[in-house]
Amino acid sequence: MNLLVLGVNHTSAPVAVREQVAFVPEHMEMALQALSRIEGVDEAAILSTCNRTEFYLINASDDALLTDAVSEWLAEYRGLPRATFENCLYSHAGVSGVRHMMTVAAGLDSLVLGEPQILGQMKSCYAVAKEAGTLGANLERAFQQVFATAKRVRTDTAIGENPVSVAYAAVSLTQHIFSKLDRCRALLIGAGETIELVATHLRERGVRQLVIANRTLDRARDLADRFDAEAVLLADIPEQLKNTDIVVASTASQLPILGKGTVESALRKRKHRPMLMVDIAVPRDIEAEVAELADVYLYTVDDLKEIVDENRKARASEARKADGIIESAVAEWQRQWRALDAVDTVKDYRSQAEQLRVHEMEKAQRALARGVAPETVLEQLARGLTNKLIHHPSSRLREAAANGETETLRIARQLLGLDND
Repeated sequence: MNLLVLGVNHTSAPVAVREQVAFVPEHMEMALQALSRIEGVDEAAILSTCNRTEFYLINASDDALLTDAVSEWLAEYRGLPRATFENCLYSHAGVSGVRHMMTVAAGLDSLVLGEPQILGQMKSCYAVAKEAGTLGANLERAFQQVFATAKRVRTDTAIGENPVSVAYAAVSLTQHIFSKLDRCRALLIGAGETIELVATHLRERGVRQLVIANRTLDRARDLADRFDAEAVLLADIPEQLKNTDIVVASTASQLPILGKGTVESALRKRKHRPMLMVDIAVPRDIEAEVAELADVYLYTVDDLKEIVDENRKARASEARKADGIIESAVAEWQRQWRALDAVDTVKDYRSQAEQLRVHEMEKAQRALARGVAPETVLEQLARGLTNKLIHHPSSRLREAAANGETETLRIARQLLGLDND
């Protein structure tokens, strides 16, 4: 049995390729069952995200032959020429495969180093395969080792603690100013992708009151509806400020939207309760002079970039620690995987010993029935069972000694526990 990982990701394939080989959740079970019907595939799971599609396979055939077969299946299943993705396809077999799975689950192979979402996506991949009936004992064992390793990386390193996106860094600042975010009101100025990410992160941190301000009300409403927020126009900002604790601005305006006088007026009405203002826009949406006001904490995109750059360095340092954890886990997985080779041998040996036990027990019962003394029967039972259990090993050891097989004799002493002292 071999573990084989095949896939494409953000480093090997452009989005135009990745989207063509992706699998939507509602079709995943059907795809898994079709994949498992390929000759040589004994177990299968599929991970499909915006940044990667990977196939995790337990196979009893040649890796190269199976790679070719899966490529042919993928092309036919997705209705694509193989040339569309073939040059983007990577493969990892055996130890390399489980190392890759651990690296992915720990966020070390992600577009954003250390991002935590991938672990949940891999757990979903595992659950879907289990539900579809394409997950067997070998993949089960591999996934459990992968999950345990990813958890250890999260626990023993700080790889996920430092934000590495401007939007995430902006929201992280809120926790340094306000202890209870569920009581805070946030005003987001703009309705683009960055503001959408900020809204997502604020919701995740428990901010319940969100207001989206934009030049066009329809666009503000579109975004507000997604976050159960209030939509207002830019002209409404002065009125909103007096009740706002957090302001994040990211528009394409060529002139500042918020000036010192407007903010100063709002602070008087707030009775000088602190306000965090984060200006992600270039050119700036908030006048630089606002930073001169007491009770205002103003950060610009340059401030955030410094945070992000430092955090990237910190994550890279933590990633090196994570690599060590993964290598240790790979070695343990390899040890367990090799131990499986002994399962059939141990099972056969136990079966053989059980047959000898049954045979000697039947002899003892017949002797008792003939009236032979119990002490004599027990002595014969013990001697007979011992002789039969050691007969074949003893013969093989004499033969090995006669042939000068000293290594066989050394290993035999270890197996028989003769070197314990």
